[in-house]
Amino acid sequence: MRKVLIANRGEIARRIIRTCRAEGIVTVAVHSEADRAMPFVREADEAVCIGPPPVPQSYLNIDAIIGAAVSTGADAIHPGYGLLSENADFARRCREAGLLFIGPAPEVIARMGDKVTARQIMREAGVPVVPGFEGRMETPEEAVQQASEMGYPVMLKASAGGGGIGMQVVQNDDELRQAFLSAKGRAKAYFGNDTMFLEKYVQNPHHIEVQIVGDEHGRILHLLERECSIQRRHQKVLEESPSPFLDEATREKICAAAVACARAVGYTGVGTVEFIMDEQKNFYFLEMNTRLQVEHPVTEEMTGLDLVALQLAVARGEALRMQQSDVKALRHALELRVYAEDPVTFLPSPGTIAEYQPPRMEHVRIDDAVEAGTQVTPFYDPMIAKVIVSGATREETVQRAIAAMEQFRLTGIKTNIPFLLEVLRDDNFQQGIYTTQFVQNRRK
Repeated sequence: MRKVLIANRGEIARRIIRTCRAEGIVTVAVHSEADRAMPFVREADEAVCIGPPPVPQSYLNIDAIIGAAVSTGADAIHPGYGLLSENADFARRCREAGLLFIGPAPEVIARMGDKVTARQIMREAGVPVVPGFEGRMETPEEAVQQASEMGYPVMLKASAGGGGIGMQVVQNDDELRQAFLSAKGRAKAYFGNDTMFLEKYVQNPHHIEVQIVGDEHGRILHLLERECSIQRRHQKVLEESPSPFLDEATREKICAAAVACARAVGYTGVGTVEFIMDEQKNFYFLEMNTRLQVEHPVTEEMTGLDLVALQLAVARGEALRMQQSDVKALRHALELRVYAEDPVTFLPSPGTIAEYQPPRMEHVRIDDAVEAGTQVTPFYDPMIAKVIVSGATREETVQRAIAAMEQFRLTGIKTNIPFLLEVLRDDNFQQGIYTTQFVQNRRK
């Protein structure tokens, strides 16, 4: 692996460049016309413009990306997260072009990308799944019939969905009738697949995910868990590890279930198994993300591991050099996602960044995409930085996070920094008492 093309943008492109540079690997950035002046483009060894600003014409343009890899002599492609990272066709096209795809096999991506298929595989592997109905539902009345038998509330989900898109909680027949056709339409528009399924809605849950890594030699390890319950619109805004909710016995069980999940599909590479957990610590499989997660730095800061380096090593066919017993929680870690958005409505707030001075403190890591003068466009996800804080204890980490966010200077656009400070200062959060309903309950 001599030259890697990064099929992504922003902070994750910069993150991948850092590890590649440390390993002596040449990097190629691809960018849209709107991103020509972004920091990640300058930091890569080479850069190729692949199209105009709209995502379908640039960052989702498989032909342009593979063409850029071939023309620059890249021998591997790192997909980052989002965009094409869980697109089985893209992984397959890379393989056909003689390019190493830094991720699992296309067949694994396809199986785990279909939520219905994934649930069936997990059930056969003995991994608990949320009770639900996975049969074909074409009309609202078919959905109502199944939901009535299951009992409300239920979660209506797109089989091909992700990132909170295509998910809706419904409380009764009328709500389900109203939601069904619109949800199918959104699923078709976003994912090209309007298949829907129903799950029993677990009320007031925790969202726990387990980081796993597998090599081509059959070894699969877990890298402990992350607590991801601070969310708005089903999307994460703050993650931490270890989870303040788990006891050691539950931690061992959920991590073992994640390894069983990965083993059931012959997983290679870095991935994440997501679970929903009720107040009695019963947990159920949600989905598997067959890629690097936005929140992977939480695990890196907690364990001292470089997950991108692990991805590169496994992609090269190397065996994992560590045992499960080598994976330890060395410290506590928090990640706060800074978005260009209104802190009250959570609506995107594009514009030009006037002042940009992230905190420069010991035990505070900044993974960002911007600088002063950067134009935050409406074309892409509004996340502009991640603040990752670590400490010897959870209490120390939370206090460091408050100090870091108080020092963050970012003007010219609205950001969610005031909201993040609200969360950090909240008594319940400071005591580690929160679920996925935390934001919703605060805003009532």
